[in-house]
Amino acid sequence: MKESNKFIDIGFGNLVASGRILCIAGADSSPIRRMIQEARDRSMLIDGCAGKKCRSVIITDSDHIILSSIDTAALKGLLEGEDRV
Repeated sequence: MKESNKFIDIGFGNLVASGRILCIAGADSSPIRRMIQEARDRSMLIDGCAGKKCRSVIITDSDHIILSSIDTAALKGLLEGEDRV
């Protein structure tokens, strides 16, 4: 189990607790886009893109959907403790 007090930078000064992350997915597929719209309708969407193109979607254990402009490979590296790519 990951440490819940470790945070990763998802871009533009936004941080997410790494212990709360269930999944990181690309934002290109239709099912993910539907999931984003459903989260928006339920007011469970957090947009961390600051107007940039959404490249990855972070799904948390609290059922929040977080959008990031950093791609999934870079976020994976951050979760694994590597420096930002």
